Amino acid sequence: MNDASGNPAAHAPGQPTVAVIGDGQLARMMQTAAIELGQSVRLLAGGREASAAQVAADVLLGDYRDLEALRAAARGADAVTFDHEHVPGEHLRALIEEGASVHPGPHALLFAQDKLEQRTRLKELGFPVPRFRAVTSPEDALGFYEEVEGRVCLKACRGGYDGHGVWFPEDREALTSLVEELLGRGVDLLAEEKVLFDRELSAMVARTPSGEVAAWPVVESEQTDGICHRAIAPAPGMSAEQDRALRELAGDIARRLDVTGVLAVELFDRGGTYWVNELAMRPHNTGHWTQDGSATSQFEQHLRAVLDLPLGATAPTAPVTVMVNTLGGPEDPAEPLPDRMAQVWRRFPAAKIHLYGKDYRPGRKLGHVNLCGEDVAATVREADLAAHYLVHGRWADGWAAPAGHAAPADSTDSTENAE
Repeated sequence: MNDASGNPAAHAPGQPTVAVIGDGQLARMMQTAAIELGQSVRLLAGGREASAAQVAADVLLGDYRDLEALRAAARGADAVTFDHEHVPGEHLRALIEEGASVHPGPHALLFAQDKLEQRTRLKELGFPVPRFRAVTSPEDALGFYEEVEGRVCLKACRGGYDGHGVWFPEDREALTSLVEELLGRGVDLLAEEKVLFDRELSAMVARTPSGEVAAWPVVESEQTDGICHRAIAPAPGMSAEQDRALRELAGDIARRLDVTGVLAVELFDRGGTYWVNELAMRPHNTGHWTQDGSATSQFEQHLRAVLDLPLGATAPTAPVTVMVNTLGGPEDPAEPLPDRMAQVWRRFPAAKIHLYGKDYRPGRKLGHVNLCGEDVAATVREADLAAHYLVHGRWADGWAAPAGHAAPADSTDSTENAE
């Protein structure tokens, strides 16, 4: 049921209001950035317990697929934006016709919503993408299997994220069975070549409706089970020329697709040859490092961009910044989370812990840790240790706190069990 009452008194007089559709951690962190700018967020949320709804003062309850709920959120807002890409395009076009300023617009958002549309358009524009084919039958899939010598990645055209909606069939039989099953469930599919890459990169930019573009340094991201585990900024071993070329590529994609707001261009890198993997038209996991390692965070920049304000500087504030996600482990540690945070800060006082207000669940994204440093290897190691302690309540390297600051007796690990 929709609740369109909201809280009109939550907005500072004379300051912009941004309607954010979606109630996850990205919207939560947009709210934090809005507060610092003197602005405010009106949130369309699915429930008051949701991550962003916990911290936003003006919350409307409703379904993002309901046009009336979207209208209520957009009413009187200076801009409408999103923390996910799933809002129906026809609803967004209706809002625009009624005078709403929607960013990114549905004509651009389509290329983040539908992977086949994205691949087709990027190829038409000359951007590097893996070989791909629409799959409407097992015969389509098997023909592509032969073309790429079995290196097939099968994807749902819509709705996949964090490893969901992506499959790697082992052989022809598995591919045929999978395609038959998925098509039978009404899933639109494409097949693309499984790229043999050395590493994954993310090139992030922001673009305003009036056309200003600003790019952050390219980062290296590392995935575990299809979910971003770590991001290192700037990407190690990347020359200034390579970084500049990929920033320009991301900016060119933003211009050619008319993206407004933040755009993340995920890339495969094989020896300096690049392919576009995914596009995200919103703040992105690989940009969380900017909260503590950049002159302007991706969340502040996104708000500036959708309001068509001058963009902020994107220069790094440290030689290296490492972001590590914290996901719920197999068990929730007995040590309370505030105590785990305190233990991390005692060992790593510079660690910045960002939590999303979510209850524990195995595999669920609960937060992330940012750590700035001088040396890549040392900063990666410290950020990994900090994140591991938050998740498991024990030090992966067997470290013991000094006397007087010790964690509970069962919360330290032995070197035999180090990870």
